[in-house]
Amino acid sequence: MSIEQEMQTVARNARIASRAIATLSSNTKNELLRNMANGLERAAPSLIAANRIDVETGKKNGLSEAMVDRLVLDESRIKAMADGLREVADLPDPVGEISSMTKRPSGIEVGRMRIPLGVIGIIYESRPNVTADAAGLCLKSGNAVILRGGSEAFHSNSAIGSILQAELKKFNLPVEIVQVVATTEREAVLELLKQEESIDLIIPRGGEGLIRFVAEHSRIPVIKHYKGVCHTYVDAIADFDMAEKICINAKVQRPGVCNSMETLLVHKDAAAIFVPQVARALRAEKVELHGCPICCDLVPDMIPATEEDWHAEYLDLILAIRVVDSIDQAIEHIQTYCSLHTEVIVTREYANAQRFLREVNSSVVMVNASSRFSDGNQFGLGAEIGISTTKLHSFGPMGLEDLTTRKFIVFGHGEVRG
Repeated sequence: MSIEQEMQTVARNARIASRAIATLSSNTKNELLRNMANGLERAAPSLIAANRIDVETGKKNGLSEAMVDRLVLDESRIKAMADGLREVADLPDPVGEISSMTKRPSGIEVGRMRIPLGVIGIIYESRPNVTADAAGLCLKSGNAVILRGGSEAFHSNSAIGSILQAELKKFNLPVEIVQVVATTEREAVLELLKQEESIDLIIPRGGEGLIRFVAEHSRIPVIKHYKGVCHTYVDAIADFDMAEKICINAKVQRPGVCNSMETLLVHKDAAAIFVPQVARALRAEKVELHGCPICCDLVPDMIPATEEDWHAEYLDLILAIRVVDSIDQAIEHIQTYCSLHTEVIVTREYANAQRFLREVNSSVVMVNASSRFSDGNQFGLGAEIGISTTKLHSFGPMGLEDLTTRKFIVFGHGEVRG
């Protein structure tokens, strides 16, 4: 069978299997997810053995230490995967929810019912935990899922998929509800992206290169965010100690993730005090600072920022800092350079906070909190399927509800249209 035929078969089987998962009761789905969690924990030794093959291969192929660390499965990470499935089982089930019922002048009653999307394709890199997280969210929301992880985690992902399928068999459900693509060939991704008759949505998770590749080649709607150029704006009227704490957390806690701060904007009236203060604190954490001319005057050994710095997603201990004349200029800078991910204002001024919330239209806008909170789990969504910086059909961190849509339902009493 060619890769083209194989991907057609995978997609068609997922479409057929989606009918079975779509009609399962909440109780059955929850029991299934908890059994899958138990299955992962029981199979920890075999999962670790499969993962060891990927780790050793990755080291031989020159994967960085950071990438190898993301790849590793141990007992604690397997337990975290299992606990993630249990958390999804505990979440409210959005499927079947009825809302917006209204009675029309004709006598009919019109409302909306939440239903699964159908078949979801997830294309992702490195971390094998995504296999379990994504499968769990898709199952709870009543969708079949096709999982295509990176070649560096092939054995780990395949082992996880087999465990999840074994539990589906015990429930007499089609194993094609959860499928891990059984090839590392890049052509498989291209063929998968052509299956618009069987797959309803594609969600890529990984670096900007992967996401752009998927978006450019897909015939299927794609939920995406290319990068996270997240800003923190420190207003003229701000608690500088609070602002310092927020900035350190936003830049330093995990610099390699998409919700870390990449650009710091400081009001000119705060700059003389706050820029040297935050620069000292950031440098103590080994952060490299790139600054505008005013910043370089205030902190003479700061690296002069270029236009490229305002566009940059460093994903590293590097930060761009700019002094702005006003909140208007801060908002203008964000609107010019943001990636629609997450923006923060630190201020004591209620009116400025409200204006920032209204006028900055990124997917997450925060007041007096670290951008690192921009995460589905932190927002109470349970495990996160991804982040969307496109406004259709979801915007921001995506949870269960974002893997569903709504259909119209109508109740009548024999009415006919005149």
